Amino acid sequence: MTARRAPGAAITGRTRGSTQPTYLRCTPLEAAAGWVHGREPRPPLPRDLPTPRAALDDVIRPSLVDGPCYVTFSGGRDSSAILAAATDLARREGLALPVPVTRVYPGLPDTDESQWQRTVIDHLGLREWVRFEFRDGESDLLGDAAVAGLRRRGPIWPPALHAHDAVFGRLGQGALLTGEGGDAVLGARRIAAITLIRRTRRAPRQLLLPALRSLLPRPLLRHAMTRMARSSDQARWLRPEAMAEHVRRVAEDAAAEPLRYSSSVWAIPGWRSFATIRHNHAIAAAEHGLRAVDPLLEDRFVASLARAGNILGFGDRTLTMWSLFSDLLPPAVLSRPTKAAFNHAHTGDRTREFARTWNGLGVDDTLVDPERLRQVWLSEEPTMATGTLLHQAWLAAHPGPSTPGAGR
Repeated sequence: MTARRAPGAAITGRTRGSTQPTYLRCTPLEAAAGWVHGREPRPPLPRDLPTPRAALDDVIRPSLVDGPCYVTFSGGRDSSAILAAATDLARREGLALPVPVTRVYPGLPDTDESQWQRTVIDHLGLREWVRFEFRDGESDLLGDAAVAGLRRRGPIWPPALHAHDAVFGRLGQGALLTGEGGDAVLGARRIAAITLIRRTRRAPRQLLLPALRSLLPRPLLRHAMTRMARSSDQARWLRPEAMAEHVRRVAEDAAAEPLRYSSSVWAIPGWRSFATIRHNHAIAAAEHGLRAVDPLLEDRFVASLARAGNILGFGDRTLTMWSLFSDLLPPAVLSRPTKAAFNHAHTGDRTREFARTWNGLGVDDTLVDPERLRQVWLSEEPTMATGTLLHQAWLAAHPGPSTPGAGR
């Protein structure tokens, strides 16, 4: 029995009659598309909340008190903000400082954030910094750690969680804070273009069109989102009928976003994609004695941010970062326009070696074109969206003891 849910079903992480949490599994379409569709209903937005920063302190504090407290730190804005907030809180309350944990991938320039990382570490005055180097396919979705996790757990989403065992196992017990969800929670919401026009009193073309689109009634907005979603990566390997259903669900989810900033932000933790990531990440980390926490997706912080933003919000991602963290991080970090890419870190030589000899079995060929999927794995532009399919195919080619969730 799996913990797979139909769209709209209540989130649950336990099988019937079991006291142990189990992994949430994708539906066949979600496994094929590499995305979890749908949104769960949310309770009313709470009132009488602290400021967003005070709420973030409340979310982070237990991890510092019951340390050691690790922070996954890539050098990006989200992980930098969490590391800075945790460091500031620890110093104010006399607690042990958090320890940044960074994955380093020598030879993969797309992943290199070393200059940004050093800027943040020096600014915060941190002396302890754990860096793990991954070479020779260690971080590949078919690397040793990932394959061992795949055998033990079966296919789960996101698929990179299997490879994260290589970090979890080296840390030991403690708390692990992440910046998961920052792109959504701190990013531009549906009303952002209107907010920016109101702030600047100007309506340039790059703002006017998104502003007009945001005001469309839901059926027209769904139509616009459908046109945009048709150009997504999934068209490279999904069969036409499966692609059409994936596009329909993505467009429906996008069109369901409320216009009001507070309502839009408060809905984010209810996205099934984030609910699945958080649930599965917490279980995988707990297998190694780690308590995983995603502060930017915790209800207390999200509710406080939603209340603070009210109707219009803060504007774009950079303005939100400045509003929340300008006293903690350097201006260059708050405003940086770039972001590292990690697709090649997880889809390297071992993935390509498997793809060359793969017999096409293990994936649902009513949803996926196996030969086109193989070409994606062999291409110079791989995508993590095919990771669950890769794991399904590998298990079919390497049968062994009964594997949880295999064939799903």
